[in-house]
Amino acid sequence: MTKDHGQGPYYRKPGWFTRHLFNGAVAGLTRLGVSVLGSRVLEVRGRKSGERRRTPVNLLSLGGASYLVAPRGEAQWVHNVRAAGGRLDLLLGRRRRSYVAVELDDEDKVPVLRAYLKRWKFEVGAFFDGVGPESSDGQIAAIAARYPVFSLTEQ
Repeated sequence: MTKDHGQGPYYRKPGWFTRHLFNGAVAGLTRLGVSVLGSRVLEVRGRKSGERRRTPVNLLSLGGASYLVAPRGEAQWVHNVRAAGGRLDLLLGRRRRSYVAVELDDEDKVPVLRAYLKRWKFEVGAFFDGVGPESSDGQIAAIAARYPVFSLTEQ
């Protein structure tokens, strides 16, 4: 389901293949310590249940900084990270690293979204409605509000 008409937050629900096969395969490899193009397992406390929730994410390194991008928009993990005050863990095999995430303002997202699309367009390009790494700054800025982006500081 997509909400994108000023009626609420933008979110693209994953399809059956992603939910039942792809995410599980990437998460399984990542739990074994095999990063698939920067994959990590994000672990954050659920805002309603209080239980630790896990989901595969792509960790982007850009200019010495680390970022998480929500290519599907306002995903549950985004709400949980916000509710947890930005505190999260990223897992790769047995390694656990703790971070504090700070959400970027829309005007600061353009270079991060461009780099994210350059690296993972094959995987997430369909969620960006024709905007890609070759798009102008203005085109990327026009869609930036739909995609939460977090800068990570290791704790």
